[in-house]
Amino acid sequence: MIPTKKYLTVAVILLFALPLCAQHEFGLRLAKAAIGLTARKVIYDPSYFAIPYPNGDVPPDRGVCTDVIIRAYRELGIDLQQAVHEDMKNNFSAYPKNWGLRATDKNIDHRRVPNLMMFFQRHGETLKKSAAPDDYAAGDIVTWDLGNGITHIGIVIDRTFEDHQRKLIVHNIGRGQEIADCLFSFTITGHYRYKP
Repeated sequence: MIPTKKYLTVAVILLFALPLCAQHEFGLRLAKAAIGLTARKVIYDPSYFAIPYPNGDVPPDRGVCTDVIIRAYRELGIDLQQAVHEDMKNNFSAYPKNWGLRATDKNIDHRRVPNLMMFFQRHGETLKKSAAPDDYAAGDIVTWDLGNGITHIGIVIDRTFEDHQRKLIVHNIGRGQEIADCLFSFTITGHYRYKP
């Protein structure tokens, strides 16, 4: 029997809808993991740490903005330390040279915002940088320029500010891992979805 146009249309819709549902579910899980991190007391500490590899982490009471991203993904069994290191090792020329490095460093490479941005561009979905709150979904990764060459990164969660407009962010901008209304507080430089 030859499928009718009606059944083919339904099949095409399902082919596109199932991945979107999976992405939405993953985003909610990532947002939940990020929210869970805010219960842990963390001191903002940008120090260089020698850490194990793979699945290494800085001391649990220390961290910066990138550690929020790394720890949230790790809650879902995804090791960004290893993923970024392997991609940089194989594609070093594609990554920023902001630090004058001539080789990878598995202790710090994944803890730098420009490196995470490049990794998400290469292996995730790059989305538009928008001033519309509805363009951001739970689990999205957003990067900002804080001025004077300072970069920042956070995770969009499925909660909104009291006006029910702006999505809230889990980040660490100096006060530890926290939930904040800061999506549009700084210049957005990147907007990504990364589901391996």
